[in-house]
Amino acid sequence: MDFSMMLAEIRGAAAHPGKVPRYARRRLRETFLWKRRYARLRGPKTTVLPQSDEIDRQLILELRQAGLGPLDYQLDLEDYRAYLRAAGYNRFPGYYRGGRSRDFPSKAVQHYLAARLLALESGDTYIDVASADSPTPEIYRSIYGCRAYRQDLAYPEGVHGDRIGGSAVAMPVADGFATKLGLHCSFEHFEGAADIEFIREAARVLKPGGKVCIIPLYLYPTYTIVTDPVALPRTGIAFEPDAVLYCWKGYGNRHGRLYSVAKLVSRIAKNLHGMTLTLYFLSNRQRIAPNCNVRFVALLEKKSTPPSE
Repeated sequence: MDFSMMLAEIRGAAAHPGKVPRYARRRLRETFLWKRRYARLRGPKTTVLPQSDEIDRQLILELRQAGLGPLDYQLDLEDYRAYLRAAGYNRFPGYYRGGRSRDFPSKAVQHYLAARLLALESGDTYIDVASADSPTPEIYRSIYGCRAYRQDLAYPEGVHGDRIGGSAVAMPVADGFATKLGLHCSFEHFEGAADIEFIREAARVLKPGGKVCIIPLYLYPTYTIVTDPVALPRTGIAFEPDAVLYCWKGYGNRHGRLYSVAKLVSRIAKNLHGMTLTLYFLSNRQRIAPNCNVRFVALLEKKSTPPSE
């Protein structure tokens, strides 16, 4: 539908308050607010963010030079298909259309690969961090038999059944509460110093030998914050001054962090609080789906014995 048709539909609905289609309101909001809010944002900023295999190769070289790997990971396609059959995403019609959405493969790969790298099993206590409405806890319980919780800032504060409400950087649980943590397309949304603070909190919440999987770990040659100006509050948010702002129309989120290798080192690798960091590169993602966005994955593991003073 073009803009004139959408406007005509809205005018026709004007006599019925509250019945203007949601998508039409969203597109109008984007149309009228985008340029104005984009103009207000400080520079440097861009509306173009190239992606290519050459950029991936550049990042891998920089990671190796920094002593961070990454390890090549070839996803086992048959095992992945077996996971999909066992997960039964069609039981969750409100989640990526029950597995029929074009973007679904990226989410399913995240869930599958995190479970494999975490080596989930029946004795685990797992927390799905920034879970929102994800079916991952239910799926992990049914397949791996683990005890699974879901955490999100939007949930009521405290622990209520399998829900942990409150900030991911200050979870209302005891030290050593969990053995495994997973973040699926959520770590990039942690604003300000929350990414650094979360690593410290994960080290507290995990038992010795516990693991946390961050998937995807978004990397780019230049330290970049992705934002949708329309999604920002009127007062804006405090973006780091040394980050390029990539303004993505239709992104719908206010903050998405893409680490440069230097920033990954300074913010994460140097603030592990006794944990180890292993990076992976999913080299056969194109065989899963052309639009699969999982390139880099981070696995952090809490040492079984406390670090020496």
